[in-house]
This record gives sequence, structure tokens and C-alpha cells, in this order.
Amino acid sequence: MARVTDSTSPQFVPRPDRIAVFDNDGTLWSEQPAYFQFFFAMDQVRRLAAGNPSWSKEEPFASVLRNDPAGVMKSGEKGILKIVMRSHAGMTTEEFSQSVKNWIDTARHPLKQRLFRKMTYQPMIEVIRYLQDNGFKTYIVSGGGAEFMRPWTEAAYGIPPEQVIGSAVKMQYELNGDTPSIRKMAGVGFIDDGPGKPVGIQHTIGKRPVAAFGNSDGDLQMLQWTAAGGGDRLMMIVHHTDSAREWAYDRHSHVGKLDKAMDEAKAKGWHLIDMQKEWNVIYPEP
Repeated sequence: MARVTDSTSPQFVPRPDRIAVFDNDGTLWSEQPAYFQFFFAMDQVRRLAAGNPSWSKEEPFASVLRNDPAGVMKSGEKGILKIVMRSHAGMTTEEFSQSVKNWIDTARHPLKQRLFRKMTYQPMIEVIRYLQDNGFKTYIVSGGGAEFMRPWTEAAYGIPPEQVIGSAVKMQYELNGDTPSIRKMAGVGFIDDGPGKPVGIQHTIGKRPVAAFGNSDGDLQMLQWTAAGGGDRLMMIVHHTDSAREWAYDRHSHVGKLDKAMDEAKAKGWHLIDMQKEWNVIYPEP
């Protein structure tokens, strides 16, 4: 930080070029035993079930309504994507944003019994603030839905909605009388994961980041893209090693798998953050 903010240093980075990007799931908040947006989607299915009676006989919706997580997981990625697409579709962006706000204020993690919004990582919030205090513009670059994150990231991390890059469903513009709206459709627009992350960064920011933070193989290309720039670069990976306070997982996890990215981090000298050894706290204190 001293080098990139000192105008007399050969590694000086002007303020407009001080860009830091953060994955969200598993990097800024927890992600086990499933991505938190999936819990939101299942709650949406339950809320909308009365208007969709066919769901009681259609998988994976039937398993959701039976409170059968194993049945849901049997449907695989296609089934999970189906739940997310169908439960999010049909609403205007304003309606969807309000449903997210209502959920994030009240929903609790089924195992930890903490509010989901209280499962953000205190050390990472401190890193974001430190970077911002030193002239960095901080972005979220996540495989999660951009419209799911934007209603609450500013309160949680100090990152405003226009600095959130994420996956997106298809949307369409509508004009009802004199009232315009944008409505979410049941189709994939863009997947901001793996090789999609550098593409999303280029589309939205148009500059290569100076610092990148991730936790899984889904962040590998974002870290590679950041590392490929000239001058000082910072690449950091949150390694989940704390089974007591959070979860311990890496190479064989069904969520947040850290395998190829860990090997590359060790080979190239990127920083692996050992959660169990290096974090005095995990979640913000009550």
C-alpha cells in the first residue's frame, strides 16, 4: 500500500487506476452448505407456491415444498438453476429488489441460526474499508446474481450497487400506459463465474484490477487477469480452514471448491489466508 500510494514510488498507482475486486460467496460472507441465494430462491418458491399449483408435482419444486433438501440436491445444477430462474422470473426489478430486502432483513441460516446478513466476514469488511481509505474503488465480482446482491451490499460492505458485477437473468423493458418497467425473465443472460469474471470486469470497469480477492476455483481467472498486469499486484485467497467457527473445506467441496486455484497460488506466491490461524474473529460481533 505504501508503494502504490506514494507518488514518488516507481510502483505508484494513480487514484483512478486503484481498482480492487472481491468475490462475494465464500470471500465476503459464508457459502455453506449452499449459496445463500439458493436459500432465498427456495423461500421464494414457498412464497409463490399458491399461485403455481403445478409445482407440487414438478421437481425440484416438489422437493422444496416437502422440505426435502436431499431431493432438491438430486436435481443437480440444472435443477438448482431451474429453481433460481423460475422463482425470480416475472417480477419487475423494483419488486424483486423489495423481496430481497424483506428476506435479507429476516432470514436465518438453517444451521448457524444467524441472520444471513450477519454472516459477513469482519476481517474482509476491514480490508475493504482500508482499501477505500487509501483511494481504491472496490467492486464485487460474483457468480451470484447482481440483482440479488445490489439491495444490501452497500449496508453490508460499503460497496454501492453500481459497483456490483454478477450473473444476470434475461430482462425486458415494458411500457404499461405511461409507466415503464424492467421485468426479469426465465432465462440466463450472463454467468459471472470462472472465465466470465474477467469479461464482466472488462464490460463494467474497463480497467484491470490492481488487487483481487477470491476463495475458489471460480475466482481463478479473475486472479490470473489481475496478476497479469504490470507493477505491484495483490492476489489473495480466503482458505476455509476453521471447522469450529465456520467450515473447513477446499479441494473436495461441492460448494466453493478450491483446488486448481490453490495450486496456482502456491506456485505463483499469491496469498492464502488461513481463516483458522489468521482471523481473530469471523463474523461481526452482535
